[in-house]
Amino acid sequence: MFENKVVSLQTMYSLREAWVKMHGCEPVEQWDGKIYCNETDSAITFRANETHGYMAAYTFTLVLEGSLRIIYNGQELVLQPDDIYMYSPGLPVTIVEASADYHGICLLADERATIESPTVHDLVHIAYAPIVQLHQPLLALKHDDVKRLFDKMLEIRDYLHSDHIYKEKILQMLYAVFLLDLQNAQEKAIPQRTVPQRVEEIFIGFQRLLPLHFSEHHDIGFYADQLHISPVYLSRVVRQVTGRTVVDYINQFLVMEATFLLRTSNHTITQIAERLHFADLPSFSKFFIRLKGCSPKEYRNREYSK
Repeated sequence: MFENKVVSLQTMYSLREAWVKMHGCEPVEQWDGKIYCNETDSAITFRANETHGYMAAYTFTLVLEGSLRIIYNGQELVLQPDDIYMYSPGLPVTIVEASADYHGICLLADERATIESPTVHDLVHIAYAPIVQLHQPLLALKHDDVKRLFDKMLEIRDYLHSDHIYKEKILQMLYAVFLLDLQNAQEKAIPQRTVPQRVEEIFIGFQRLLPLHFSEHHDIGFYADQLHISPVYLSRVVRQVTGRTVVDYINQFLVMEATFLLRTSNHTITQIAERLHFADLPSFSKFFIRLKGCSPKEYRNREYSK
């Protein structure tokens, strides 16, 4: 029905760029920027809001103690111990509160590192299955699964700080094993499908296509054609799974890309409008004002003044 691969977003921060933006330096010497794992607390976790929606990386956060409150798709979610939260590039998530005793461990993988993983064909499914079946990007795991994932994360962290001559290859293999363990945990945490498999496949197929094509194709018909279904059926599937429309998703990626380019590039606003395939500058400005409440010029000036 569609190619079984992970696609790259148009721009966005790489994991290395996002880490340096948040922390001012790289985490370890001679880091290749592909994968990182670190323990996190209430102070550290809020730094993620600086790059959420702009980072071309997958993150997996395992809650060990305390709680974390996030807003996903307008819905408030509270993460408790033994929960795992999965962030995919472009996911509309904001961290709003962390308890004073919050303690977790976070595994981050650059999209390119994900593409190199032997289990890449399962990654998008792993990231989106909880959203499809549970309408949220998190799972409550059984304790033995939490321990297995936690141990694997610690092993990845230890190798990151080692001088092992085969460190890069070992990290790729450990990441692949982590993904398989997580998929196994998901199968147990989601024992019954609330959404039919066909609907799940269509939605995840749409999520695979969107990051690759959103800048050029703003119409539902293109994505429906790629999935060999009608635009009406695609619209019905996306609304059934998330309560949102296909246009909402396309617009989310367009405004994410627009704000990223306005913040980080020297492109003129006209060039950004052309890059995102708007008919002309007025139509881009009208779109941006509708979604952000200000003009592209006002947004850029405000960001530059910070």
